[in-house]
Amino acid sequence: MGLPVLKLLETLHRWMGGLIGLVLALLGLSGAILVHRDGWIALPHAGDARVADPAVLAAATARLMADPAGRPESILYASDGFGLSRLSYAKGEGAYADQAGTIVTRWDSQWARPELWLFDLHHHLFAGDAGEVVIGIAALCGLFFVVSGTILWWRTRKTFEWRLWPKRMSRPAIVRHHRDLGIIAAPLLLLSLYTGAVMIFRPLAALALGPGAPAAVAKAMKPPEPLNVRLSETLDWAGMIRIAHAQFPNAELRLLSLPRKDSGLIAIRMRQPDEWLPNGRTMLWFAADSGRLVSVRDARDFDRQVRGYNMLYPLHAAKVGGLGWKIAMTVSGLALALLGSLAVWSFWFRKPKRL
Repeated sequence: MGLPVLKLLETLHRWMGGLIGLVLALLGLSGAILVHRDGWIALPHAGDARVADPAVLAAATARLMADPAGRPESILYASDGFGLSRLSYAKGEGAYADQAGTIVTRWDSQWARPELWLFDLHHHLFAGDAGEVVIGIAALCGLFFVVSGTILWWRTRKTFEWRLWPKRMSRPAIVRHHRDLGIIAAPLLLLSLYTGAVMIFRPLAALALGPGAPAAVAKAMKPPEPLNVRLSETLDWAGMIRIAHAQFPNAELRLLSLPRKDSGLIAIRMRQPDEWLPNGRTMLWFAADSGRLVSVRDARDFDRQVRGYNMLYPLHAAKVGGLGWKIAMTVSGLALALLGSLAVWSFWFRKPKRL
């Protein structure tokens, strides 16, 4: 690669890093914290073992959904790592309940729960869909930084030094540290940035899963046709849970949600034993007026591309691999935070002196 090309690459790397480095730093730090989210929510019953008995889950669901006026819009059930179910209501309100259906704590806004606003920061920058697009663009820029940084590092590889923090807070020391830390963290950063970008810009899945992957994923995730019915106030919620477990006796109950956008369908998500995705992709849909089973989707029937796509989020969020992978993704997030913040610092506040 010629010197003019390397100079252009270096200029792009430096200017883009100075402009978007802070966004990447925020994403890295918030992501590193969220990897351990279930471990630092200190509430009663948070450490309880997950209840797998369908009868207990059915009774708890019926209890939580009994009052039409106070019915949650969704229930995210307790998991192996977190013993509380999370209830979501309109306008950002929510609650945690134990696995018997007793409310443990409630909140009127996501700002009352750090795990919720951190999640919103990491996924939406507190700006909804527009923020999500910005995050996707930042992830693509991050991929460019890893590739271009690796190319630029190769020229100075003989000066490589293992150092977690710059020797001095001067621009040359920061640049050298940035370069060497970046090459150490490059494999993990490539994985976390690519998986994050694909979850926002699905067509990028074709790079890893093949050209037909985006269309295959869209087809596999398409819900049934909407029903022109309204939500009944007297549904057999316990019966729906029993039907779901009868259909998939080895699957874990993960999520129940009320109809969205007038679909007329109540959705239940389950996780098969061999699924990496924490909430699974095995789905059942029930008519909102009668509770009758309308459609079923078994995640075990997905093809290779769709199964591969469903592995991306668990890798990104360290939902597989145990403590070792949690540590790896924590290192990735902290490295991104350090690289991004020091890039901004050196670009704006430690500029080289002009002669």
